[in-house]
Amino acid sequence: MKKGVILAYFAAFSGCGIIADSRLPLSMPKDSKSKQQQMRARIAAAAARMMAEDGLEDFALAKRKAARQLGAEDTQSLPKNEEIEAELRAYQSLFQGEEQRERINDLRERALEAMRLLERFRPYLAGAVLKGTAGRYSDIDLQLFTDDGKAVELFLLSRNIAYDIYDQRHFAGDQARAVSVLKLDWRGVPMNLAIYTLKEERGTLRTTLAGRPIERAGIQAVTQLLSHPNS
Repeated sequence: MKKGVILAYFAAFSGCGIIADSRLPLSMPKDSKSKQQQMRARIAAAAARMMAEDGLEDFALAKRKAARQLGAEDTQSLPKNEEIEAELRAYQSLFQGEEQRERINDLRERALEAMRLLERFRPYLAGAVLKGTAGRYSDIDLQLFTDDGKAVELFLLSRNIAYDIYDQRHFAGDQARAVSVLKLDWRGVPMNLAIYTLKEERGTLRTTLAGRPIERAGIQAVTQLLSHPNS
């Protein structure tokens, strides 16, 4: 990107916090609400930069680290995940444009290969790879839907694919439950296979009760994404 374009970008967003540099002095208005809004924007920008450059994937951890870095650990106006995600997309577009496009395309291709292998378990792609915000060290997240979770483990073992297993708390509708997640290496990239029941395929899944539904895409949708690599 040309220098003039970058300068124009900063000029356009200097007032709203997009890609704000937390190291620069910021003149705070007297109104406390305005101060909170500006700090919120700075925290979102700093958290996004950490996620893009340092490989952080946990929004809550990134915003806490950003708030601590900015001396605002007790702030009552931490940004929402959606605000950080918007900053992350802007940062990646500005500073990692071509690299980001190549990374997402490569990760989606790897995900699709795994989905085709696991087709009998009704796989879906989710997370940062689907959204297009995956960083340099991001995992691939797949959701599998089956009433026989052990069959997934046997399937992997029969192909000499080693894995670790842990539980993750998710919400199906308004019910919280522990979801088994198999973590493995897929062609040099960490991959997580979250195992749900067939009934849950038709429902709404969330990581928190008040959170947004987890977006997911099946084999056909991921194939279409790869045919339009700038999506």
